[in-house]
Amino acid sequence: MNEKIIHKTSKYFKDKGVVLPQISELQNPHSIHDDIKLQLKSLDKDAMDPKNLFRVHWFNNRDHSNFSTVPEHIVLPNEFTGVEAKIIVNIGRLFPMITAHKVLAAYGCLLPRILNGSFDYEKHKAVWPSTGNYCRGGVAISRILGLKSVAILPEGMSKERFNWLEKWVDDKNDIIKTTGTESNVKEIYDACNELKKNPNNDIINQFDEYYNYAIHRAVTGPSFEKSFLEVKGSTNLKAKFYVSASGSSGTLAAGDYLKDNLDAKIAVVEALECPTLLNNGYGEHNIQGIGDKHVPLIHNVMNTDFVVGITDQATNNLNMIFNTDVGQQYLNRKKGFEIDFIKRLPEFGFSTIANILASIKIAKYMKLGKDDAIITVATDGADLYLSELNKTKEEFKGIYDETSCGEIFGQFLKGVSTDNTLELNQKDKERIFNLGYYTWVEQQGININDFEKRRDQNFWNEHYQYMLSLDDRIKEFNSI
Repeated sequence: MNEKIIHKTSKYFKDKGVVLPQISELQNPHSIHDDIKLQLKSLDKDAMDPKNLFRVHWFNNRDHSNFSTVPEHIVLPNEFTGVEAKIIVNIGRLFPMITAHKVLAAYGCLLPRILNGSFDYEKHKAVWPSTGNYCRGGVAISRILGLKSVAILPEGMSKERFNWLEKWVDDKNDIIKTTGTESNVKEIYDACNELKKNPNNDIINQFDEYYNYAIHRAVTGPSFEKSFLEVKGSTNLKAKFYVSASGSSGTLAAGDYLKDNLDAKIAVVEALECPTLLNNGYGEHNIQGIGDKHVPLIHNVMNTDFVVGITDQATNNLNMIFNTDVGQQYLNRKKGFEIDFIKRLPEFGFSTIANILASIKIAKYMKLGKDDAIITVATDGADLYLSELNKTKEEFKGIYDETSCGEIFGQFLKGVSTDNTLELNQKDKERIFNLGYYTWVEQQGININDFEKRRDQNFWNEHYQYMLSLDDRIKEFNSI
């Protein structure tokens, strides 16, 4: 605890009108002070304004005029999924500034540094390594707090991400493009290690930041529990699974909360073109948002129950049906889906489509019925992948019509099978856990004892409890 920097930062924030939200306020934004809620009514959700910190949660309503009673979500029609189980998709594109939930992770990772005085705004730069949305969330949080920041992401990520970054960074040199695409995480780490030679660069790496794990278990988990209970009502519905793509494994941490409170099992999703968790595989893919070829340090492997592989051919092609006039007309006229439902499909980005397909696989594999529910997440929307949509269209060389849509729908949605679904036994968990050794101990220099202690659930519980304990310190910081 550096009290001098804490007091200096508190005064700096106060002069800029910054008030830090408490963890309990992000869990339940209806507890936010009425004065702040009133100010938000007239504030653009994407404004570079510190009051938008109070929108960094799952309860923003669709027009951002207020907070919803429960997180915005959609229960997919059974005719769409082809299974009896209810698949509940929580909507992440309603988060402020970046239209993706990673802004919550960025806040959770920066917050403890501010509260303990380890981040000095006068000399430090926050470095945000990412495969896409997390670095945008970090830049957004840094900018509204008046902090210097750097974004690192692969050069092959969607054009929309770079367009956004160029508007938000002070200097375009603060956008570092590493070699490769979604699968080239090591190249990101190499860039971080180079920047780390300057002690004023604070590397806030979502893949090894336990605060990323803790904020999602503390905030995302309870939020998803509320949306499930809303769907459940007075019925006998049971939450059988939580399904989430790996990525940094931050969002996956919500599963630990849901397992403790709803007895839901946890399924992690990865790209079939790079089946690292499934069979120690490698490769490249285009399900942007789930970096791979390694096991994130913050993945609580020993508490994970299933691994499901999804091909990026499915996400690419279904994204095209969901977001083109031809595709939407096919879904309405030929498949009979309601227009109101079809209009919601653009809320699903690439990793969301993967999560939905994996949920269908799990429902089929486990033979789930009408009293069973799967909770999953739409981390962002299709608006971040418009340039990728155009690439998919080009592959059809102009022959994209109703027949094409029928083939895509039949192959990638109605044709979902239970292949590449692995139910993890103890040996499987140990294999995946051990696979992380090569990245974290051999390459990144993590102490072997620090690596091993992650086998114990008490380790993860302590990080979760630490995040919950921050409210008193936040109150004190705001009142200095």
